Amino acid sequence: MPLPFHLRIVRTLLQKLNYHLSGDPLAPGEPFSPARLSEVTRVLRSLPAADEGARRYLEKHIPRLARTLALAPPPGPAGHALELGCYMQITPFLQRLCGYREVRGAYHGAAGQTEHQRIEFPDGVFECAADLFDAERDPFPYPDEHFDLVIAGEIIEHVIYDPMHLLIESRRVLRDGGHLLLTTPNAGSLASAAKALSGHANPQVYSLYRRPRAGEALEIGHVREYTVQDLRESLTAAGFEITALFTTFMAEFAVYLPLLGFLRDNGYPTEHRGEQIYCLAIKRAALPVDRYPSVLYTE
Repeated sequence: MPLPFHLRIVRTLLQKLNYHLSGDPLAPGEPFSPARLSEVTRVLRSLPAADEGARRYLEKHIPRLARTLALAPPPGPAGHALELGCYMQITPFLQRLCGYREVRGAYHGAAGQTEHQRIEFPDGVFECAADLFDAERDPFPYPDEHFDLVIAGEIIEHVIYDPMHLLIESRRVLRDGGHLLLTTPNAGSLASAAKALSGHANPQVYSLYRRPRAGEALEIGHVREYTVQDLRESLTAAGFEITALFTTFMAEFAVYLPLLGFLRDNGYPTEHRGEQIYCLAIKRAALPVDRYPSVLYTE
């Protein structure tokens, strides 16, 4: 029997309070320990910020950034790592914390150009090159099988035309047995389901455009958000073997947590309902590649 409306409100408030008081708990299926997550969170908070706005952004996104770093495997034989969409938040810690000898960044821009990034820490300086190119159209400017790790954090949902280009080029520049680490919002999340049921909000986790500002380049918003199954099928089509795939909830959407009970009571799956997807996959050279899988492309 459903709870009365006033008790449902109380339950919602208590669940939201519990979510915040419990800190940043590990979700089922997260492949690392609380100690590792705590260590990574601590070092991320040591990152110098250019201004107060940058500090607020970092603090808001630390749960995602910390999980991404905690999920990064140790270096392979080459010790080379590439971060697509390099904002210099995860990037320095691929060397300082994870032990990669060579770290490169990449960012959207005119192919053939390279920017040099630098961050000063109290105990030393981190520097890396950030190559500019279009990750869904240009060949990545790296040799075959050069990297042990490619990170594509919050990138694939911004791709306009051809997401498989990004995945297949990532596969090309990875050695056999190298890893692709990808994060993206979850279109099948609890928040998305709640917004779709209400009929009053766009069901994407993030659906807003950035306001145009004079002198600033236009920013591509979320073109297509993915479900866990979408992502699994896309990476499998690109010749990857998935080793970790899970979702986590975001504190700002904790008000929707009671909807889990509704889904369960009405026969809908409750697994993978967090707002954030994390995926770690291994390149297997022997696996087939489907260039245009039906989950992403028309005939």
